[in-house]
Amino acid sequence: MPEPAMKRYYITTPIYYVNSAPHIGTALTTIVADACARFQKRRGRAVYFLTGTDENAPKVHRVAQERGVPTQQFVDEMAEVFERTWRALNIEYDVFIRTTEERHKRVVSEVFRRLRAQGDIYKGSYQGWYCVSCETFFASSKVDESKTCPDCGKPLEWRDEPCYYFRLSAYEARLREHIKANPDFILPETRRKEALGFINEGLQDVAVSRTGSDWGVPVPDDPESGVVYVWFDALLNYLTATGWLERGEAYLDTWPPDLQLMGKDILPRFHATIWPAMLMALGLPLPERLYGHGWWIVNKQKMSKSLGNVYAPLEVAQSLSDAAGCELRYAVDAFRYYQLREMPTDADAEFSLEGFEARYNGDLANDLGNLLHRTLSMMHRYFGGRVPDGARLDAGLADLFAQQAARVTEAYEAVDFPRGLREAWQIIGAVNRYYDEQAPWTLMKQGNAERAGQVLYAGLIAARLLSALVEPVMPQVAREIVRQLALDEVPTWSDAAQMNALPAGHILQQPTPIFPRLQAKQPSPTSQAPVASASPPTSQAPVASASSPTSQAQQGATTMQNTITIDDFKRLEIRIATVKAAEPVPKSTKLLKLILDVGGEERVIVAGIAEDYTPEQVVGKQIPVLVNLQPALIRGIVSEGMMLAADVDGKAVLLHPDREVPSGSGVR
Repeated sequence: MPEPAMKRYYITTPIYYVNSAPHIGTALTTIVADACARFQKRRGRAVYFLTGTDENAPKVHRVAQERGVPTQQFVDEMAEVFERTWRALNIEYDVFIRTTEERHKRVVSEVFRRLRAQGDIYKGSYQGWYCVSCETFFASSKVDESKTCPDCGKPLEWRDEPCYYFRLSAYEARLREHIKANPDFILPETRRKEALGFINEGLQDVAVSRTGSDWGVPVPDDPESGVVYVWFDALLNYLTATGWLERGEAYLDTWPPDLQLMGKDILPRFHATIWPAMLMALGLPLPERLYGHGWWIVNKQKMSKSLGNVYAPLEVAQSLSDAAGCELRYAVDAFRYYQLREMPTDADAEFSLEGFEARYNGDLANDLGNLLHRTLSMMHRYFGGRVPDGARLDAGLADLFAQQAARVTEAYEAVDFPRGLREAWQIIGAVNRYYDEQAPWTLMKQGNAERAGQVLYAGLIAARLLSALVEPVMPQVAREIVRQLALDEVPTWSDAAQMNALPAGHILQQPTPIFPRLQAKQPSPTSQAPVASASPPTSQAPVASASSPTSQAQQGATTMQNTITIDDFKRLEIRIATVKAAEPVPKSTKLLKLILDVGGEERVIVAGIAEDYTPEQVVGKQIPVLVNLQPALIRGIVSEGMMLAADVDGKAVLLHPDREVPSGSGVR
């Protein structure tokens, strides 16, 4: 069949069983699909993104009965839970399909009738083992003496009942040849090999009806035979959503799917065999790509409610938001980033709260957030928040930016978000090295404002480009980046490649930290979100002090009350900073604004030492600074750390090393 000229890019997730709420595993597939959809939209493609819920499964009916709730009421409530969760995670699907919809039941019945009429579905009887949890039949050759499910380990049930079969065996050779002739049909390569291995074991006809329950789609024209097997029913949702039965040839504006995403467990037996065989039997084009990612595991085990290691995605994000003091929308984006940066591809991956927090602090707070904040801070400090005249991106950096953007494009197209994000972060590393080498703060001190503006322009262009590159992954963060750059919208994929897009005189917004640094407590793996803490914002100037002498009894009492562990101390990152500039904070007699050099990184802190030191007395001093304290807004100034000083009779006394050391040296 000819493909329409304006075919939409059709992307699907599997539809999810509604017997339990979404967890980080179902969130992973849906976030990957959303990122792929956003990427294609950025490139100018019309996209059709489908997700939904699988509601006709007998185990869903069983859970509803156990809870004493009518099954339809139960699935209605659970579908709303899924929709609400996806909306909160910034999932912008085009259609949310439910298998209890009448339009879907009509498609299932019509397909069943057509395949039965042409002999691809026939009546027989079934004797064998069945897993209620997996909704899967197993041949006796696949079942060992334990009589437990080979996939989930739960006890199997013996079934002896009349049923209809789908003639899957008739399509074994065609399936094998299609997979071999189309290397990109099943990805990654590991999954392709698994599918071929499954087919090469020999495909048997599969039962596509079952008795004993009236929940589901009744077998058409033969209600005594029960309902259509849930996997035959569920797979057809991808076809239902295109209007195949109702729109005539117009459904081809979407069909076939360009990308179908799923977890590895449902690919070989269902999506790589039964599904394409059904389409072959119907004479319909097969999907372009089936992509099966690995699982999230927790403490080296598959997630399980009985093990207490199931994480709810919104609870994880909310806990991070509470702990770090960042807006929830950015905590959600941080969760999306972690899911995609650590995305299991050809193997499983360990999900850990420690790993999530490390990515947040490292990649987001220290890298992306700090690049934007330090660039805008220096633009306001040196140029009044305006792009200076004559600022252009150096040719070498322009080439590197374009090269990395191309690599990100290639990786995203291949659904390899870990690689794509690594390539995007190379831009951040290049700009940071450029700043260290060119030292715009030194150039300003030397009176070379033109060159300093040129250097800082690289950070602005990098931030603009990164807003486009991270938008599929972190849409809210991308919008905040362009807001601070005073742009109307995130640039499209092609527009982002304009390397001198910010004109002279363009007015920038004041910088606002997107990702305050997080200090995380060690969590215990439970089904709850991580417990974490961050130093709370304070309205006081951040200056720590050493106590003046007290009696031994007082010292002992203080020590006992404030005892910390060595692990607590290790979480404090104290470095030696050099004061480059200082000035009084307006309308305050106690506060000084200090500009510090912390090993090539420029920081601003507000310190309550103005009554004891003048700005001239502290410039050039080397002082210890707590650098991983959450930023605080003090008198309109974002303070990014806390200096340490002795407190002697209420007066601050600066601490400093006994000899000059490199700025940024650690304190231990």
